[in-house]
Amino acid sequence: MPAIPPLPTRQVHLDFHTSPFIGDVGVDFDAREFAEMFRAAHVNSVTLFAKCHHGHLYYNTKHPARHPGLRKGFDLLARQVEALHRVGIRAPIYLSVLCDEYAADEHPEWIAREPDGKPVGAGPLAPGWQILDMASAYQEYLAEQTAEVLKLFRPVDGIFFDMCWDQPSLGNDSVAAMLKRNMNPEIEADRDKYAHELSLQYMKRFSEMVRGSARGATCYFNGRPYWAMRDDLPAQTQVEIEALPTGGWGYLYFPKNVRFARTLGKPCLGMTARFHKSWADFGGLKPYAALEYETSQMVSLGAQCSVGDQLHPRGTLDKAVYQMIGKAYARLEEREPWTIDAQPVAQIGVFQIPAGTRVNEGLSGADEGAARMMMQLKHQFDMIDAKSDLTKYEMLILPDRVGLDADLIRRLSAFVKRGGALLASGFSGVTEDGKKLLLGELPIKPAGVSPFQTTYIRFGKEVGDDVPATDHVMYERGLRVTAARGGKSVARVVEPYFDRSWRHFSSHFQTPADKVSRFSAAIIKGRVGYISYPIFSAFHQHGNLPFKLLVRNIIDQLLPEPVLRIAAPSGTEAAMMRQKNRTIVHILHYTPQRRTAKLDLLEEIVPIFDVPLSVKLAKAPKRVYFGPQKVAIPFEYLRGRANLRVPRVDGHAMVVFE
Repeated sequence: MPAIPPLPTRQVHLDFHTSPFIGDVGVDFDAREFAEMFRAAHVNSVTLFAKCHHGHLYYNTKHPARHPGLRKGFDLLARQVEALHRVGIRAPIYLSVLCDEYAADEHPEWIAREPDGKPVGAGPLAPGWQILDMASAYQEYLAEQTAEVLKLFRPVDGIFFDMCWDQPSLGNDSVAAMLKRNMNPEIEADRDKYAHELSLQYMKRFSEMVRGSARGATCYFNGRPYWAMRDDLPAQTQVEIEALPTGGWGYLYFPKNVRFARTLGKPCLGMTARFHKSWADFGGLKPYAALEYETSQMVSLGAQCSVGDQLHPRGTLDKAVYQMIGKAYARLEEREPWTIDAQPVAQIGVFQIPAGTRVNEGLSGADEGAARMMMQLKHQFDMIDAKSDLTKYEMLILPDRVGLDADLIRRLSAFVKRGGALLASGFSGVTEDGKKLLLGELPIKPAGVSPFQTTYIRFGKEVGDDVPATDHVMYERGLRVTAARGGKSVARVVEPYFDRSWRHFSSHFQTPADKVSRFSAAIIKGRVGYISYPIFSAFHQHGNLPFKLLVRNIIDQLLPEPVLRIAAPSGTEAAMMRQKNRTIVHILHYTPQRRTAKLDLLEEIVPIFDVPLSVKLAKAPKRVYFGPQKVAIPFEYLRGRANLRVPRVDGHAMVVFE
């Protein structure tokens, strides 16, 4: 297979979902102006549309799905590709998969079916997408369109297939296929299993078409569940993480998922958009500060950048949009000597917990709580799974409910025996009833699930740094455990008089604490720690500071020499990368705030000053400076650490140790 060229660093994903009721498609398109606007915005790749969710085609074809508003003989896609190629910009091509309104209207028998027989997706009076069944003849229909695009635009730079989640269906074709495989369509697990197998089948088929047609073309299937992306790797040349922070994904979705994607050996891309809200928010332009933050975060975590836009039906780009994108991309281009080929430094591996099968369902409470907590504590971490190489990490975290099979138990035991640090919480390492220990290295004696929904934590002096001297409420039900031989209880459980219920309650909220129990909230033995609560899910749900302090203070004992220390506000992010002769620390201080009922917004960049920074390095650096300006920063090197004070951070600072 020909080598895939490096993934372009500054991309635009140019949506063009255009209704058949719009009759002037592409009438104002100017090829030179189109290409020049991208070139001036420092863009080096633009994803262009062959086929949109409406099911219409934007190139010269005899296929009846060609957009009816595109004048006869006008090949919009060909003109776009040629214009971009003339100025050295890559132009991969987009094809919609599960969404195709034209095909759904022409062939309703191709629409996926819910268990109750209703069509999947928008109903007949709803303005939205009908979802197709890839077990039907629609797959052949899509294959013919794909083959035509590959022939007409050969060699394509790449193909971006969109809307490719695992779609269960009880359409006739899916039911027949399940029965042929001895699966029971009545069972949800079998429907999900077949949907996954079907996705892998058509992804393999279409990726072979692309790579067989075009030497070095990229191929990507969007909408896949990132926590299960190992299954998808043979069909993908890269991983693109679509995450519009104000479009329903939030500001944690990208940094959490890229920390898993970057461990899998494929180049990674982050995709945000220029919109105030989500896709097709015409007239919605986010503040520049937000775009700078989102793109800076991408490069700080080892990903390339993509910004989404939507072309106006008449084929014109918005100058204000590309002035903003150009400003963000110009600063990233200037920093590329320090970001290209930089590899992330990760000292901690945090196990993730699969949650759901469709796009945007990939965060369990434990995942989100653990990722958010580690980011706030500035630890350098990857998200990992049972197939990850555990030897890469000095510490592992098993948040709340990590399932353990015999092989993973063996590997975790070997990790601890080699001197690795381990922190588990909740049901991780314990049976579902909370009564039996599965991972013998945990220094606990489990005694079942607590009968109390709400209890209190009394911190011991060992983990009491910065914790107010009071009993702190824990809103989530935990396990009853005591310390095993050699284990030390560093926090105790204080139980209430009774659980609040209709039979007996006290005041407005949870029942107050009664007395200290014999059970432990946290236990440490050597480099192994255990917290008896689902502490990470609880932090995700409640954000209670003592939950984070408990984890922080335990990690400080288990991992006393973190690779990076920084005394900065909790909202500041710090990411450590390495090149051949450099260590680069990215410091990001941007402040999204919840300013509507559902949106976290960012309007200004607020600087911070005089930030203490300490980095663990094998030998003293020859110099430390700000990139890209190369302004020197005074430092000292003591006992294996380079220590300095960062005089000022304006949103994003790169501190380079060379």
